[in-house]
Amino acid sequence: MSSISPFFRRECKITADGSHTLYLPQYNEHYHSVHGAIQESSHVFIEEGMNKLDPDVDPVHVLEVGFGTGLNAFLCLQEAVKTGKKIEYHAIEPFPLTMAEAGVLNLPGLLADGSHTDDFLAMHRAPFLQMLTIRHTFILKKYKENIEDVELPDHYFELVLFDAFAPHVQPDIWTEAVFSGIYRAMKPGGILTTYCAKGSVKRALRACGFRLSHPPGPAGKREMTRAIKPN
Repeated sequence: MSSISPFFRRECKITADGSHTLYLPQYNEHYHSVHGAIQESSHVFIEEGMNKLDPDVDPVHVLEVGFGTGLNAFLCLQEAVKTGKKIEYHAIEPFPLTMAEAGVLNLPGLLADGSHTDDFLAMHRAPFLQMLTIRHTFILKKYKENIEDVELPDHYFELVLFDAFAPHVQPDIWTEAVFSGIYRAMKPGGILTTYCAKGSVKRALRACGFRLSHPPGPAGKREMTRAIKPN
């Protein structure tokens, strides 16, 4: 079970790069880095995740733990549009935004000149547990469940974006048990990337068999974590 209560309020905040994030005052926790939501997601999940995959992989099967504002999915959609590569995107989010919350975020307006705003809202509007074609190169399936309760297919995902709330807020998510299930769901050579480089998280990943590296982190963080499932 997640340690986050489903009965919380969220406040929209501006980060250092001008992009919005959400803030949980009762947990003193932001959905993204206050140094810049877009710069963090672009660095951790696109530059150090998507762009590190074998360029010949097509389609790309992506699992995201923590859909949140939809920023990571939106950046991946843009990659699919830009490259023409098909992305099948599975997103886990037990506490989805309302359409009113999603509608005030400035994220789609700051990316691609706002041309994909309808796609951004369509992702938030998408029903759960259904495969929905947002663009012909981007298919989305969302799960309104905790990661522990989702039945993941074996050897399926090339890329995992692990973007849950920080370990001090959601300690039950950053565990060997959870990472073991994700490890089984990944293809050999698959990449898991996350902003977190906490020692306990590194140890849990290594215990599952991942091979770790720690590239420089986004603004405000010394390092991040990239975990590879060995071939």
